[in-house]
Amino acid sequence: MGMIKASRKPTFQEALAVWAKIGVLSFGGPAGQIALMHRVLVEEQRWIAEERFLHALNFCMLLPGPEAMQLATYVGWPLHRTAGGLTAGLLFVLPGARVVLALSIAYAFYGQLPLVEIAFLGIKAAVLMIVVEALIRVARRALRGPHHVAIAAAFIAIFFFAVPFPLIIAGAALLGFLLPRPPIAAAAAPLREPPVLLSCTLQTAALWLAIWMVPLVLLSAILGSLT
Repeated sequence: MGMIKASRKPTFQEALAVWAKIGVLSFGGPAGQIALMHRVLVEEQRWIAEERFLHALNFCMLLPGPEAMQLATYVGWPLHRTAGGLTAGLLFVLPGARVVLALSIAYAFYGQLPLVEIAFLGIKAAVLMIVVEALIRVARRALRGPHHVAIAAAFIAIFFFAVPFPLIIAGAALLGFLLPRPPIAAAAAPLREPPVLLSCTLQTAALWLAIWMVPLVLLSAILGSLT
C-alpha cells in the first residue's frame, strides 16, 4: 500500500469550506476525527502527503492536549501560515461544539421521551461504528510491520487488560530480540523541511502563548471582580 503524496495547495476560501465541513462532521472522539482528516485532507484533497500527516500525528500524540485539534492546526499552518493554523484550529472546534450544545439542550428538555431516547441510542451506535472504522483506517496506514503491530498490541494490553507496565517492557525487550531488525533501506526517509529562522520560532511561540494566556487572564479578571 503506497504512500499518498500531496498534489496541490488550496486557496484560503477552499480551506475555509473544508475545515468547516470537518468541524461539523468530527464525531467519535480523536480516533474518528483523525480518520476523517486523513480521508479528507490526504486521500480526497491531497493537501498534505500521507507520510507527513503520519509524522505530524506521532508528534501530536506526544504533546499534552487534544491531539486531533493540534493535528488540524499543524496541517493548516503550512497551507496558509498563521491564518491557516488559526482557521483550522477554530473551525475544527466551533462547529462541532455548536452541534454538541444543540444535542445537549435537546436531551435536557426532551431526553425522557421514548422517541428521543431511541434517537440518541442510534447516535451512540453510529459513533461507535465511526470509531471502529477510524481505527481500522488509521491502522492500515500506520502499522506497516511487525514492530508497529507490537507497539499497538502493547497499548491494547495496557488500556483494555491493565497489564502491568514492567511486563510490557519485558515483552518489548523479548520481541526486539526475536523479531528481525528492519533493513535500513526500508526505513522511511526523513522529511526534508526548509530551516525555520529563530525569529519566526520566537514569534510563533509568543503568538500561541498569548492565545493561551489572554483568555485565562480575562477569566481571572472577570471572576475576581465578581467576588
